[in-house]
Amino acid sequence: MHTTLPFPNEADPTVNDPQHKCIAVCMGTGCTSSQSAQLHQTLREELDEHNLNGEIEVRRTGCFGFCEQGPIVVVSPGETFYTEVKPRSAETIVEQHVLGNQPVERLLYHDPTSDATVEKWHEIGFYGKQQRILLDNSGIIDPENIGHYLAREGYQALHQVLSEMTPEQVIEEVTESGLRGRGGAGFPTGVKWGFARKTQKWPKYVICNADEGDPGAFMDRSVLEGDPHAVIEGMIIAGFAIGAQAGYIYCRAEYPLAIKRLRVALEQTRELGLLGDNILGSDFSFDITIKEGAGAFVCGEETALMASIQGERGQPWPRPPYPAVSGLWKQPSNVNNVKSYAFVPRIIHKGAEWFSSVGTEGSPGTAVFALTGNVNRTGLIEVPMGITLREIIYDVGGGIPGGKKFKAVQTGGPLGGCLPEEYLDIPVDFDSLQEAGSVMGSGGMVIADEATCMVEFAKFFTKFVCDESCGKCPPCRIGSTRMLEALERITEGEGTPEDLDEIYWLADGMQQGSLCALGQLAPAPVISTLRHFEDEYRAHIEEERCPAGKCQALITFEIVADLCPGCMVCARNCASNAISGEKGEPHVIDPELCERCGLCEAVCNFDAVIVK
Repeated sequence: MHTTLPFPNEADPTVNDPQHKCIAVCMGTGCTSSQSAQLHQTLREELDEHNLNGEIEVRRTGCFGFCEQGPIVVVSPGETFYTEVKPRSAETIVEQHVLGNQPVERLLYHDPTSDATVEKWHEIGFYGKQQRILLDNSGIIDPENIGHYLAREGYQALHQVLSEMTPEQVIEEVTESGLRGRGGAGFPTGVKWGFARKTQKWPKYVICNADEGDPGAFMDRSVLEGDPHAVIEGMIIAGFAIGAQAGYIYCRAEYPLAIKRLRVALEQTRELGLLGDNILGSDFSFDITIKEGAGAFVCGEETALMASIQGERGQPWPRPPYPAVSGLWKQPSNVNNVKSYAFVPRIIHKGAEWFSSVGTEGSPGTAVFALTGNVNRTGLIEVPMGITLREIIYDVGGGIPGGKKFKAVQTGGPLGGCLPEEYLDIPVDFDSLQEAGSVMGSGGMVIADEATCMVEFAKFFTKFVCDESCGKCPPCRIGSTRMLEALERITEGEGTPEDLDEIYWLADGMQQGSLCALGQLAPAPVISTLRHFEDEYRAHIEEERCPAGKCQALITFEIVADLCPGCMVCARNCASNAISGEKGEPHVIDPELCERCGLCEAVCNFDAVIVK
């Protein structure tokens, strides 16, 4: 049974009106770093000059997802989609589009895969196979305006829970939806809530894990910046379900915009009586505190996170007991990811059956990924579970740039595995990825093309793990360091076949003996690349050659005499004076002086410099 808005007078219906005159400006972190805040202000000033400020809204929004094309502006009615908009273009948008009713052609998206110019956002291939459920408010609402959230069915689920449901019914609904934790492990959310509900000990705590530390990942950050009330509403419902009165959002301090918008949202929620004592006139009381983390990757692990909230060093605890029994301050606690909580209001409001109808039987719903690396269209995407890797990379991502071949995709962030071309048609869900030797993780997806050295690729993530290991348990602390040393020997031309045996031995010890998932999953990038690209490892060791031409110690640069016109551009740019030759004559690189920086290859306009 669906309820009416709890605060109809506070809702702003213009956010749902397709004829409402609005210029939406993305003000997520990515676009803000490219002057979208200044653009927002300049647009307001331009409208003011034409006495249009009261007639046309300039709205800040969260992330549209297509981050590489930012700053993004959408002009309505019509939803004209502008990309890479600079503050200096504000005058043109107002005079040509708003006043002249003519789109600004140079600001429209130009698709590199089809050479077409696209005017509407939903016509762009990047959005074609997406299904925006979790991100349905991002790019639409002003995240600092609770009236927008209310008009988009916000807090209806909470009203429904407090007026019509028991805690057990809430847990049953979440369980029947099949929602699995979006933090990486994929544990059934309703089952986890049920464990915390059954523990007869108070106080209890609801904790939101917003410590997103994967390199290149920005899924949780974008949800917090674009739709903070969804996370807050989900946490309040979780508190009601398990019998908690206090919640914590643990968000790393490197996310200042997310924290700012959370603080604004929390204050607005308290003002309307949606947080605090006797919420919506019920006997249920609940409030939320923000805890800023210091940026330790290990604090993404739930027990290390709770240790940090308690003011201790962020290191994991042995389990059992699990947080549902003994968590924060040894009290029953429920820890879920940002995305897990944000799904909950949608599930309660639209029903478990609706949610489970999306995705696959074992992995219902959608998945949010940060699609990055060697792919034509990068950004934040939301796709139904069960979509294939090929569809994500080629239909959503637009394929590999520069006409190069696909080589591998890493899913699951720095602790995930790499999958080669033969896995492109597997469905993307928790179980299928695990069977293939990778993980869903929290939502990172990195694409590698044929020019990527997979040994160097594995070394990058292993170094990250070494830097981020808390050091508490020897298998992780020592194992990751020894593994990195073996990879460094291989990439420097000093590796031996025994190094490969050592890597397998170290991986087994880390997987079996590490205290938390950081150490247990850390070998995954190395083992998966070794399994699928052993020939590259062998080439480094047995032939002292990097097939991709990326490992500096294993490559030499050479100038092809027949292609070199003697323009001297390479010689002038060589910092080590390794290039010699007269003007108009072919040049030569001295391998003894060459520092293998690759600058000569980059500046040569005749493709005369080759890597051997």
